[in-house]
Amino acid sequence: MEAPAQAPVADGDPLANLEERIRRAVELVATLRAERDAAVSELDAVKRAAGTALADAQKYRQEIESLRGERKQVRTRIEKLLGQMDLL
Repeated sequence: MEAPAQAPVADGDPLANLEERIRRAVELVATLRAERDAAVSELDAVKRAAGTALADAQKYRQEIESLRGERKQVRTRIEKLLGQMDLL
């Protein structure tokens, strides 16, 4: 955050000094709100991405388990075929 540029204010005018301070406070609040809104939006995007990644990870785990089961079945069948070939 940058300090807002100050307009020249008469040193002896307390009302002008107060107005300037209020203006800067309003600008600061507006800036902070915008930053907060951007951070909340970014957080929401990250949460959505994390949820998608977790769902994908679960899907991949299930696919790996399925492929391991298929591999075991294929291995068993090949071993059975090799055993039958040995008998020939």
